[in-house]
Amino acid sequence: MRPIPPPARSPRRPGAPSLSPAPRSGELGLPGAPESSAASAQESRHLPPPPRRRPGPDCKAESRGRHGLCAGLGGPGARLFGWLKERSLGRGLFVDPARDNFRTMTSLYGSIHPADSVYLSTRTHGAVFNLEYSPDGSVLTVACEQTEVLLFDPISSKHIKTLSEAHEDCVNNIRFLDNRLFATCSDDTTIALWDLRKLNTKVCTLHGHTSWVKNIEYDTNTRLLVTSGFDGNVIIWDTNRYTEDGCPHKKFFHTRFLMRMRLTPDCSKMLISTSSGYLLILHDLDLTKSLEVGSYPILRARRTTSSSDLTTSSSSSGPRVSGSPCHHSDSNSSEKHMSRASQREGVSPRNSLEVVTPEVLGESDHGNCITSLQLHPKGWATLLRCSSNSDDEECTCVYEFQEGAPVRPVSPRCSLRLTHYIEEANVGRGYIKELCFSPDGRMISSPHGYGIRLLGFDKQCSELVDCLPKEASPLRVIRSLYSHNDVVLTTKFSPTHCQIASGCLSGRVSLYQPKF
Repeated sequence: MRPIPPPARSPRRPGAPSLSPAPRSGELGLPGAPESSAASAQESRHLPPPPRRRPGPDCKAESRGRHGLCAGLGGPGARLFGWLKERSLGRGLFVDPARDNFRTMTSLYGSIHPADSVYLSTRTHGAVFNLEYSPDGSVLTVACEQTEVLLFDPISSKHIKTLSEAHEDCVNNIRFLDNRLFATCSDDTTIALWDLRKLNTKVCTLHGHTSWVKNIEYDTNTRLLVTSGFDGNVIIWDTNRYTEDGCPHKKFFHTRFLMRMRLTPDCSKMLISTSSGYLLILHDLDLTKSLEVGSYPILRARRTTSSSDLTTSSSSSGPRVSGSPCHHSDSNSSEKHMSRASQREGVSPRNSLEVVTPEVLGESDHGNCITSLQLHPKGWATLLRCSSNSDDEECTCVYEFQEGAPVRPVSPRCSLRLTHYIEEANVGRGYIKELCFSPDGRMISSPHGYGIRLLGFDKQCSELVDCLPKEASPLRVIRSLYSHNDVVLTTKFSPTHCQIASGCLSGRVSLYQPKF
């Protein structure tokens, strides 16, 4: 077949409107495609090359392969279908720009080197137990062993303020309520509220725990502060009515062996880790109700292994009473506390409790202690740091939340499935290592010996929902950063900048950020 010459173009008069050329093969245009796809393919081999054009959004979309705008073969209809499919999944440059921004941020994290770290002057304040950024990323707070709280500007790495004698014992955790108000908790059994605009004195001191207070959560919807301590109590504080003398509070929950407590981002669940290896999940959370001993419905205790085992365990025996961290009765008595309406509808009641024993690969016969507990920023999964009770093994595990309809009214509506894991360096025995998710949930920063490791679900740092394995898979090490001279105890991502902070046992704080 002879080549088809390009159409002749008539000279254009000044001021005359330009005529748009006819759509090329493979572009979306008016109806009237060739009758045979084979014929059109044969003709396209003899067409002259199209004129070069500047790379635009369409070219970028095409370069993304099967995830781009022109995914699939078979002409304009298939390409349009592929674009609509990506749009329905919430992907693509024009649908979710933040997705591409996070991918760029992830590549920047992967380019960080240990030489890029900046040391903050912490002098002799003891070990660093916790790091926390303000929501706008303008302030970095440091919880120290020697009763002090340090404040830094993470952008300029300058020291802002030292809250000397912030507590009477070591400071364990810091939580920002907004961009100016934050709370600290301590082994002196108290919680303190602070205002960045007036750091010379505390806003108020909260008394209610009888032992070391270990972590703080905050419900932004109800403005309720939630704290937990080694006394086994979870206490609710109403910050809407705080005064200089404190604020109203009530005991919400109690369990033995309590280590850490977290709220999901939407505050629909509360997770509690224990030193006995149990993980407690309160579903359909209602913080306005106090849960006395035996007043909450007990869902079936189970062990997370695989999807098939989760299905099988729903028909197993009732909750495990021996060794359970909760003071509770059997499942028959717990059903009395369910409303008849919830039983008829087949849904679990508010604040229903599920007791889970997370699977840990390679665990020893001595049991495990869940020392650190974090939640995915989108609420998709939970992140656990587990150590054997003999302190000879330590690992990090990711568990996906399994949502679904209950099998029976008192059966769990959510269970955990182990998706990813990695063995950790067994150094600094006896100390808790606090890890964290990145703001987009694509990466994990985990203390590892004298440094930190950046971990991903795969080598491309994909989102968890895009790379869920059928069986538990190892986490991928994206980058290892070693810049401390002692065991790293805590690490934190900045919520707004490409920056990671880490603190160690000797009191040094390091900032990691790419250099340009």
